[in-house]
Amino acid sequence: MTDFENVSAMLGSLQPREPVYCVYPHVYRKTAQEFLAGFPGRVLYAVKANNDPTVLQVLVAAGIEHFDCASLVEIEQVRDISHDAVCYFMNPVRLIGAARSAQEQHGVKHFVVDHVDGLATLVKEIDASRAVIFARMAVHHKSARWDLSTKFGAQPDDMPQLLQLIADHGAEPALAFNVGSVVMSPDAFVHSIEVTTKVLEQLPFQIRLVDIGGGYPKTYPGFEAPPIEDYFAAIRRAAQLLLKDGGELLAEPGRALSSPGLSAVTQVLLRKDDRLYLNDGMYGAFWELRFDVQDRFPVRAFRGHTAMTGDAQSFHLYGPTCDSGDAMPGKVMLPANIDVGDYIEFGLIGAYSLSGRTDFNGFYSDSVVTIDSASALPPA
Repeated sequence: MTDFENVSAMLGSLQPREPVYCVYPHVYRKTAQEFLAGFPGRVLYAVKANNDPTVLQVLVAAGIEHFDCASLVEIEQVRDISHDAVCYFMNPVRLIGAARSAQEQHGVKHFVVDHVDGLATLVKEIDASRAVIFARMAVHHKSARWDLSTKFGAQPDDMPQLLQLIADHGAEPALAFNVGSVVMSPDAFVHSIEVTTKVLEQLPFQIRLVDIGGGYPKTYPGFEAPPIEDYFAAIRRAAQLLLKDGGELLAEPGRALSSPGLSAVTQVLLRKDDRLYLNDGMYGAFWELRFDVQDRFPVRAFRGHTAMTGDAQSFHLYGPTCDSGDAMPGKVMLPANIDVGDYIEFGLIGAYSLSGRTDFNGFYSDSVVTIDSASALPPA
């Protein structure tokens, strides 16, 4: 890993021809510490959002101790960074044998199911007496840009039976839900907590842990999200009657922690009037732009290693592959005289970028650097 004071210094030193992904550790530290201080419970970083080792290291250093993992590979990635990290295997579908390995080799204690058949499969692999098993409940709210209860989640009416079966197998029963990704209203969590409260009232035993999932949005250019503090306040109020003494809420932020602290530095390969072709695109770090959330990221341009200024105009952006679908959906304001060889830095791109990029057509970069000056900030 190479450290640079700022992006200008990186460009002057490397003069890169492939994309470079810049980790801003001080931004990640600030973001993580704000979430830890604001959320009224236990914070699990969702590794799927950005599994880069440098990002994981920075989050651990910032105080993130718990990690929401979807596979044995993600668990191993986290454990390679920190032997003290607590991993939660929070995917109702696992490769055969993965749960056993997670418990025996990595001390994983927390698992999740959403169906009686899934529970039967899980308890064949693990020692249930040493496990906390979450029953995942389906919840829906119109403010979620992606509904995450269409693939996973038992109906609320089925939850008491599933939780009772978990207890009958000797595990500690717990409850989880994930209302969606990019949840644009705190009311979604209030609604989901109210549904959870009704389920818990039907149980003959007390639930200690309730995982309320992720979905905490970020603001992007042209896409305004409510302040994260509004979510914390709404969750705190709604949860007052949810848990008895000793109970605890869990959250699984991915985007909220990973988005702000990473940028992608790309190079212009071709200009056609108001169309720019870059060395990264929709099959690389920009793949999330395929979905109906933000359509662009904040930008700044460099010629050589000097920031460009002057009159600006809007441009269409394209990636380098031969696929015509490799086109970014939003138009971006850039210096009017930008040309081949110039660089564009995209900020707020830390979520679902490095963890999802492909090597389609042979275009792939694994160049990650850190920007270590506290005065240097990515575009925002």
